[in-house]
Amino acid sequence: MAAARRRYDAAAFVSDDPAIARFAQYLQLRRMSPKTSIAYQRDLESFGSFLKAGAAGAKDLDAHQPPPYDGLETATTGDVLRYVQRLNGSRAYAPRSLARKISALTTFYKFLRFEGRRSDNPAADIPRPRIGKALPKALSERDVNRVLDTRIAGLSEAQRLRDVAILECLYSSGIRRSELLGLDLGDVDLEERTLRVIGGKGNKDRIVPMTHAAAAAMHAYAGVRPRNAGPSFFVGRGGARLSESALYKIVKTYMAIAGIDAHATPHTLRHTAATHLYEHGADLLVIKEILGHESLATTQIYTKVARKRVSEQFDAAHPRDRRE
Repeated sequence: MAAARRRYDAAAFVSDDPAIARFAQYLQLRRMSPKTSIAYQRDLESFGSFLKAGAAGAKDLDAHQPPPYDGLETATTGDVLRYVQRLNGSRAYAPRSLARKISALTTFYKFLRFEGRRSDNPAADIPRPRIGKALPKALSERDVNRVLDTRIAGLSEAQRLRDVAILECLYSSGIRRSELLGLDLGDVDLEERTLRVIGGKGNKDRIVPMTHAAAAAMHAYAGVRPRNAGPSFFVGRGGARLSESALYKIVKTYMAIAGIDAHATPHTLRHTAATHLYEHGADLLVIKEILGHESLATTQIYTKVARKRVSEQFDAAHPRDRRE
């Protein structure tokens, strides 16, 4: 029950294609994240549209032998290859997006083999684009303070205190935006300064500490939070659980007013929290537990972020380089 209420964004995207609808149920059983599941389903619908357009075009060229469109289940390796080549040719997709689309097809045909509807996987040998692993972007401590000190005119007291609590909570705890949106009143212990969150692979529970500043901000917001609201800690209009789009807008607005890079998002505060913890001496294993990473290798990327920041500050500050 607890995990189910956290899936605020799993609403229901149901494809008209029965094969995709069955696939969606399969992904849910595999506990794939709702966001990835929806992306996979839309990728399959895109491939289906490509197949239909190809069949219609061939029918126009040769009315005597139109290739039938029997659905996604009968696609060949040639179909998949032509689709990927079309996507590559359009130059509209980044390598990461292309790789995800191929992954969606590979997983779908693996599912059809599981169902006994196919004996092969036409997407299995399709080459995927190489993806360079970009380092996560983290704000400087100065920039974080600018964001946290920003105040927006025209907001009600409840909105102002809620926004401050959100920003403090994201930077303090490093929790994911979905985890923040999933917080209920009973998950927040202001005396112990802890949050009980459910997130990551398998929707596992973990207890995350927060700073005194975050606890104070959340306590101030709790005092003005609408009394008629539901169980969720952070609420929007009408007392309903705050939506992902509303959270994104709040963070982006504060970032923009503070003069922060336009690409900064709620997830940037998660990376920033982890980077600052490491820079100030926190053990990687501790950071791993706070962030809810499955593997320490995932957390180790913040050592590279910290080294990169040291190099940048060295180059900017050393008088020899500055003179040149």
